[in-house]
Amino acid sequence: MATKDTHNPKDSGATESKRDSAGFKRPDGRKIDETRHMKAEVGIIPNADGSAMFSFGDTVAIAAVYGPKQLHPQHLQNPETGILRCDYSMLSFSVTERIRPGTSRRSQEISKVTEWALAPALNIKDFPNTVVDVHINILQADASTRCAGINAAALALAHAGVPMNDIVSSVSIGKLDRQLVVDVSKAEEDWEEGEGATDIPFAFTGGKIALLQLDGKIRPKELKEAAKLAEKALKKVYEVQKEALKKAGIKEESK
Repeated sequence: MATKDTHNPKDSGATESKRDSAGFKRPDGRKIDETRHMKAEVGIIPNADGSAMFSFGDTVAIAAVYGPKQLHPQHLQNPETGILRCDYSMLSFSVTERIRPGTSRRSQEISKVTEWALAPALNIKDFPNTVVDVHINILQADASTRCAGINAAALALAHAGVPMNDIVSSVSIGKLDRQLVVDVSKAEEDWEEGEGATDIPFAFTGGKIALLQLDGKIRPKELKEAAKLAEKALKKVYEVQKEALKKAGIKEESK
């Protein structure tokens, strides 16, 4: 297994809220452009073809990859390319109040957008009639679960040896009232002051946007600013992913 820990001992005892130049205060004291403590680990599930863990603070996601393998039933096969199939699930104990296990509309939606985010980075045309299955489980949820899941899935795909153009990196940008922040926590997701909370998950691969979702209201100028914040933060996410792959002995795919 390989692990990457971005913990800064100087930050571990910070309990007081920090303020940016405009006087905005985040619930956990982070700067507006600061992610939570990130960790990544590759090779955590021995029986999978590829696996990984990625966390933003208390949000922890694991991913397991199986394939490319023959797709059944046969009528679902594509003779021109392989198929990517993602399954996202939050475990019943991942949140404070136990959730009902099984598929939900939310998990189906996130499974599909995860496929859309990962697909541009994959080269599976040389594997016709096959499927690459990606199973993502959220062990602990404190918001930004889809982003952590995408990051874990990208690492697991690389670990499985699935041909990729580049890694996929994801982070959430939030708008709390009218203040943009990086890597939304649950307390910020539930923000009720002013204009309330807007959640904007981003995913980039090869320097291009692979995913942009918007849950709430935002002005065009603010959306451009959010994209710039995401691009800056994703460089840090990418470095965490790259270092985890390096420690696992996996060569980074060239851009």
